[in-house]
Amino acid sequence: MSASTTQADSQATAKAGSQARPQDRTQVLRPDRKKNRLGYNIVGLAVFVVMAFPVYWLVISSLRPNHEIRSYDQTLWPSSLTLDNFQRAVNQPNFATAIQSSLIICGVAVLGGMLLATIAAFSIARFRFRGRKFFMIVLLTVQLVPPTAMLIPLYIQLNDLGGLNEYWGVIVVYLVTTLPFATWMIRGFVINIPPELEESAMVDGCSRTGAFWRVTFPLLAPGLAAAAIFSLITAWNEYLLAYVVLQDNEKYTLNVWLMNFTTSRGVDYGALMAASTLIAIPVVAFFLLVQKYMATGLTSGAVKG
Repeated sequence: MSASTTQADSQATAKAGSQARPQDRTQVLRPDRKKNRLGYNIVGLAVFVVMAFPVYWLVISSLRPNHEIRSYDQTLWPSSLTLDNFQRAVNQPNFATAIQSSLIICGVAVLGGMLLATIAAFSIARFRFRGRKFFMIVLLTVQLVPPTAMLIPLYIQLNDLGGLNEYWGVIVVYLVTTLPFATWMIRGFVINIPPELEESAMVDGCSRTGAFWRVTFPLLAPGLAAAAIFSLITAWNEYLLAYVVLQDNEKYTLNVWLMNFTTSRGVDYGALMAASTLIAIPVVAFFLLVQKYMATGLTSGAVKG
């Protein structure tokens, strides 16, 4: 009787010890985890400061008086704030036409790119055809070629087609520049949508096209948001191609229009910083509108592919 009792006690003690061991391990590892988390937080904060400081300096410089901007003694916060820089930037010639040009070119390029990229991504993800893998490799390979390397061929082709100094010439260049990456990005989202949803819609009477527009396309909102913000940033911030293709001051985009602040008498840094701040506002506003879809899309679109 005593032997059985002793054996039962030993088993209970072993069981209790096995249950206590994970807690002991947690207690032992918890300080290390706290240290690692603290280190990661410090590194993340340092990266944030490095990335945010240029933006902070841009905004602060746009609010500084000109004599402080040109001074050798720079401080993190200006002694006085002024809106004169913004007034000079807005009063600069062709400011309204530059906004119009940027909105037309970037808007049409992004919308057209999203439409073509969605159709191409759906075709690659849903259908099996000869040369499919080769086409996917070409999509990635094209991204390795910098747009500036194709500047002369693009100029010659647009000149032959009559696209120089025309909006549609720049729109076509921006569209084909962002189309490969947008197609590849949206493809990852199409793969994550079960094809059974489309099959169910076709059983209910929808055609293949109807099933795509009514079922698949609404579910692609995160992917479209992520691809759209990428395409908009690429087109909105581009300078060299717009400068080469557009030859009329009244058709310059905002980035090319910034050259007006550099004259033979020097650079108006205050107005330049103010104009750069104004140019960044539309992209930031668009990002804030779609950021919740973009955050969801970047995580869900990376699951398969």
